This record gives sequence, C-alpha cells and structure tokens, in this order.
Amino acid sequence: MRTLVWLLRAVIFILLFGLAIKNGGSVELRFFLNQSWQAPLSLVLLLAFTAGVVIGLAAVLGVWARQRRELARLRAQLDAGPREPT
Repeated sequence: MRTLVWLLRAVIFILLFGLAIKNGGSVELRFFLNQSWQAPLSLVLLLAFTAGVVIGLAAVLGVWARQRRELARLRAQLDAGPREPT
C-alpha cells in the first residue's frame, strides 16, 4: 500500500511538473491604477491555488475552534460525573 501511495504521488508530481513546463509563458496581470505584473503562468496558477488554500483554512478556523471549545466543555462535564436530580 505504501508503494502505491508513493507511485501515485510520483505520477501527480510528474503531471504537475509537465503542466508547469508547458505553461511557462508569460502572462500579464492588470491591476487598478494602471499597474501591471508579468509572471509565468505556472507561477500565477500556483499563487492562486495557495491563496485559495489559505482562504479556505481561514474560513474553517473559526468553526474548528468553536468545536474544540465545545468538546472541552463536554469532556469536563463528563469528568465531573453525573449530576444529582434537582
């Protein structure tokens, strides 16, 4: 199984590397106030993917923190033992 995972990783790496080589042409990004930036297409794609991952993780961070607090509260409540009926 470990060999299969490494083989899959190698295939994905080769495909992405080939994509980066084939898309090495320069693109121009135009911003506001007549500013522009020229970079290889593969770099622009990598930056866009990285920005998407960072934004996605930031969006999940609040939910993850709330769930951890709730889990800690429930564990503390469980460790306190059963409550007597009032």
